[in-house]
Amino acid sequence: MIRILLLCATASLLWSCGGNSSQPNKKVFRYNQASGISSLDPAFSKDQATVWACNQLFNSLVALDSNLNIVPSIAKSWQISNDGLTYTFNLRNDVFFHDNACFKDGKGRKANANDVAFSLNRITDEKTASPGAWIFNEKVAKENAFTALNDSTFQLKLLQKFPAVLGILSMQYCSVIPHEAVEKYGENLRANPVGTGPFIFKTWEEGNALVFLKNPNYFEKDENNIRLPYIDGVKVSFIDNKKTEFLSFKQKELDFISGIDAAYINEVLEKNGELKKSWKGIIKLQKSAYLNSEYLGFYQQGPIAENPYLNKNLRQAINYGINREEIIQYLRNGVGKPALQGFSPIGLPSFPSNLKGYNFNPEKAKQLLKASNYKGEELKLYSNETYKDMAVLISKQLESIGINVKVEMAQPAILREWMSQGKVLWFRGSWLADYPDAENYFAVFYSKNTAPPNYTRFNNKTFDNLYETSFSITDEKQRFDIYRKLDSIIIEEAPIVPLYYDEVLRFMQPNITGITPNAQNLLDLRRAKL
Repeated sequence: MIRILLLCATASLLWSCGGNSSQPNKKVFRYNQASGISSLDPAFSKDQATVWACNQLFNSLVALDSNLNIVPSIAKSWQISNDGLTYTFNLRNDVFFHDNACFKDGKGRKANANDVAFSLNRITDEKTASPGAWIFNEKVAKENAFTALNDSTFQLKLLQKFPAVLGILSMQYCSVIPHEAVEKYGENLRANPVGTGPFIFKTWEEGNALVFLKNPNYFEKDENNIRLPYIDGVKVSFIDNKKTEFLSFKQKELDFISGIDAAYINEVLEKNGELKKSWKGIIKLQKSAYLNSEYLGFYQQGPIAENPYLNKNLRQAINYGINREEIIQYLRNGVGKPALQGFSPIGLPSFPSNLKGYNFNPEKAKQLLKASNYKGEELKLYSNETYKDMAVLISKQLESIGINVKVEMAQPAILREWMSQGKVLWFRGSWLADYPDAENYFAVFYSKNTAPPNYTRFNNKTFDNLYETSFSITDEKQRFDIYRKLDSIIIEEAPIVPLYYDEVLRFMQPNITGITPNAQNLLDLRRAKL
């Protein structure tokens, strides 16, 4: 009862606790954040909860469309120098910061190139202690990396060619903020966000409710010249139990949830991952690609007498001996796609759809196993409790072709430490994209990278040369061709077993429209309608 009263008190600043009934013309989008939100300062947008909130409040130079292509945002256009080291951005002149007490007379001023330079320098400033400082490491020039040439022209200088930098600039870490807000609020900026985004911060009762209002001066308009966003506000609740969250959604107290508690999966979804007939018309399901690749990794160092996974025939045999379709069907209720191509996942524009990876082929696996001189010794597969069922299923699949597998469990943090130290030879891993470019995935196998991300210690000169060459190619088609070659090397050399490409489930009330799924699971409410 206390929690309900707190929620009502917070929401009453804008809407009654009974939803939109007291102001029937107000359209308020309600979603829950079970994990909580630690900060509304974009420099600390290290998790999905913060990213979702910041995506409503701020803009960056560029953004992503629903297909993860780079599109203009605060920057209306940009040019890349012939040497690929200098990016010059031409800014819009109609972007204004939200009205806030940090400005003279409380009136938000126009955003300019100095604000961009300030914001990006702030990320890299050690005093900020941003967890996103790494995004520019060894990428931007040592001096004058971020420069305002004038109010409407911003320039970025790189240390070396890196075409994926545009993807990095779309991250919420790179949101543009005014220096006045930092000067006024200091560390309390976390609860006093000032941006240029489609919604304005109203109030935050931490752990109870967060409210945003429509920005009446937002610069973007739709194809009919109607100013975005369409809805009047956003209300975020913080129910920390996913079961309770789903019950609230069933009772229409929430408009949207991402993911579903395992206890309700069989109730809501068919085995193929589609919505059950009994739920159709009651809720809407969006199922889309998610930039996360699940895999098994083989450690690629040490004397062969101590490391059987240095034998490529054995690695390939294991790849052919795993039935990925069974994993998706029996353990994931049809959520995800079998990884039958490369390591980089479905959802990336460069996805290697024509690449032939490892299908389930027991006879081929047995032939390769024989060629590997495997003698039936016990092979240990390390995982954590979350993926125990999957590891056990894989062990049984491989046992059916003559491979003796023992599953070992470890706490996630401990397992990651062992992987980093090279203490486990065969392990379950996953890679979730930080930015929407396949370079992010191939860094996992670049020999000059330590662990993380190169947990397998893969070392291949051809791969390294192609990976480095990709940095110099600004033409997307040519660069994507190189990416597909990199994926083909990973398939041939098999330092990993690609298991599946993840998918994200989104559930909405039937009256919700205008929310487009995307492979980074970003929540974009600019065009949402109720």
